[in-house]
Amino acid sequence: MSNILFIFEGEKTEQFIIKNLTKYFINEQNNTLITCAYCAEIYQLYDEISKDIDLDTFTLLKKIKANKEVLAQYSRNDFAEIYMFFDYDGHSTLADDNKIINLLNLFNEETEKGKLYINYPMVESLKHIKSIESFKDSKVNAKENIRYKELVNFESRNEYKQINNYSEKLWLQVINLHIMKANFITNDKYILPLNNISQFNIFEKQLEKYINIDNTVSVLNSFPIFLLDYYGFLFITNLIEKK
Repeated sequence: MSNILFIFEGEKTEQFIIKNLTKYFINEQNNTLITCAYCAEIYQLYDEISKDIDLDTFTLLKKIKANKEVLAQYSRNDFAEIYMFFDYDGHSTLADDNKIINLLNLFNEETEKGKLYINYPMVESLKHIKSIESFKDSKVNAKENIRYKELVNFESRNEYKQINNYSEKLWLQVINLHIMKANFITNDKYILPLNNISQFNIFEKQLEKYINIDNTVSVLNSFPIFLLDYYGFLFITNLIEKK
């Protein structure tokens, strides 16, 4: 039996995603999934960690009121893997791209401090698909408050709006679009990748091709990239191609 801890930035949207996602993925019998929320931005996480580089991620989470009940019976040693999902939120008053670089370097191994995944610009990017044809070039302003949730609800095609209703077929379509997009961002090829794509490489290319050019980010969600890492590109691409 293997316990896996998922750490989300918030308590709502991410929970909807993982609840529906586990109908079809990461639901193997030998896995027990525990979810909790940090209830703050990624930049606040950086500020906490920078005060004490040896601060244990699990200990930090257990102190948060929202997690006390769900984590009460666990210690850090009870979890084989820790995965963290946060938003880029470049418009935050605390935003600092160097903090993101440092965090990606620190949280780069799920069996140790945890592995960090970043949504660009926010978790709602999963459903921000205007059309299959235009998704490759879809980008948004990253340094201003553009009311992204409202924008997503206005621009997204209807079939993508209700994540809690995604079928396996629709999940695979969304996964396909996002991992092709990750490959386009990092390798300039809008096709299924032939290997896994690191979070650090994605951020490096977001900086190089978007953030440092015109203060935008290329719309990309981290959950499909997580699945690519978790199962490996051969398994995921075979699933997509069969559908």
